[in-house]
Amino acid sequence: MSKRLLSLTVNGRVREHAIADHTLLVDYLRDTLGLTGTKQGCDGGECGACTVLIDGEPRLACITLAATCEGAQVETIESLAAGGRMSRLQQAFHEKLGTQCGFCTPGMIMAAEALLRRNPRPSETEIREALAGNLCRCTGYVKIIESVQAAAK
Repeated sequence: MSKRLLSLTVNGRVREHAIADHTLLVDYLRDTLGLTGTKQGCDGGECGACTVLIDGEPRLACITLAATCEGAQVETIESLAAGGRMSRLQQAFHEKLGTQCGFCTPGMIMAAEALLRRNPRPSETEIREALAGNLCRCTGYVKIIESVQAAAK
């Protein structure tokens, strides 16, 4: 097994670790950095629970090799709260009951965060398109859509 030195910025902090070439980003975040907000769902890029932002774009950490993130800016759900206070989007998910069981929530929020950064006033159709790669097994998505709409107001 070959290893490499990985240098990247995670949640605003420069990180350097020796990692195996085949290490997935989700494993690096959870096991090496202890950032367990990124959930490991399907392990095949189908559910979106592991969505993080890489250089501002939503990506699936379960199918992204950590080594491909060399020099990148990676943001996880833990990056959104500031000073112990939830972000506007996190607060909206809490208030509008968009969390349901909570397993898909970090991925949903990170996908929605990327959308709101690009488009602060998205339509319902744009919200649905941005979240199309994120599956929720608890709901019909109504509360999730309402949460993103509330954060956009």
